[in-house]
Amino acid sequence: MNPDTRARLMTVSTATLCTALFKRGLRNQCIQDVRPLNPALPNMVGPAYTMRYIPAREDLNPIGVFLDPKHPQRVGVEECPEGAVLVIDSRKDARAASAGGILVARLMQRGVAGVVTDGGFRDSTDIARYTMPAYHQRPSAPTNLTLHQALDLNVPIGCGDVAVWPGDIVVGDGEGVVVVPAHLADEVAVEAVEMTAFEDFVQEQVMQGRSIIGLYPPTLEQSRVDFAAWRAARGR
Repeated sequence: MNPDTRARLMTVSTATLCTALFKRGLRNQCIQDVRPLNPALPNMVGPAYTMRYIPAREDLNPIGVFLDPKHPQRVGVEECPEGAVLVIDSRKDARAASAGGILVARLMQRGVAGVVTDGGFRDSTDIARYTMPAYHQRPSAPTNLTLHQALDLNVPIGCGDVAVWPGDIVVGDGEGVVVVPAHLADEVAVEAVEMTAFEDFVQEQVMQGRSIIGLYPPTLEQSRVDFAAWRAARGR
């Protein structure tokens, strides 16, 4: 992805991105019911590489399937590109793990930007200590094989009620994860940086006791003048 776009998206919130996308008619880009295992990490930003699970069928999904070097889950972990985000469709089912600490550690060591599932991770206390962002619904001890069968890699999926196409830009922060369509990423990133500067100004003014009427949104000319002066003073 565009390195300038990546750098911009590292500095903005998912809330701001949701507003920028809403202005473009996109209302459903926030992956539902996923949370960061470590909210203190920097933003997660990268193009989506996807994995799709279907419900496991017992005769096709015994533990021996992991002996196959072409097993889709293992292949996905080894092929997810550096700088990408692995997004896993687990059908919002966290009763069995989408992956565990070893696989997530391998992603981290390969330079992947992050991992998201609408299911759960096992070894979640270990993953929470990693330096790579990871998002899930809740911890889940059972192996994925008990409920999930890995089927497809890098195809359009649904994750937390959001459609995710390979190459879409995935952004996560301390609150959640937003999917930005690839063709909108550059312009949305620029707008989000501008929105963030204005909201930082407003927050500062409100904390000093100023009313939001005429300030947020800036319907008063004085608010726009004050914002311009604030930006100039801070180099933003």
